[in-house]
Amino acid sequence: MNAAATQQPAPAPEPKARVANQRKLVGRVVSNKMQKTVVVKVERRVTHPAFGKIITRSTKYHAHVASGEFGEGDLVEIAECRPISRTKSWTVTRLVEKSKTV
Repeated sequence: MNAAATQQPAPAPEPKARVANQRKLVGRVVSNKMQKTVVVKVERRVTHPAFGKIITRSTKYHAHVASGEFGEGDLVEIAECRPISRTKSWTVTRLVEKSKTV
């Protein structure tokens, strides 16, 4: 018997995460009127440089969603992805909270 025949094959490497450092944001769906796209408004609170008062800044992102399951007012998490179109480089990953419409 030679030494090569008695060695066991090396274990397969564990699959790595699909994207190592992927930005994730949480925001509210403002519009779902486009096909496979929702507009998500993300708000952040920052301190004013001169006055020191806390103010709210917001940014709107176009996010890809394969099915039209998200309605206006839903709180969703979006993650950065490859550019899908000129304005779309985010995708909806999960629903955080359903909107409370009457």
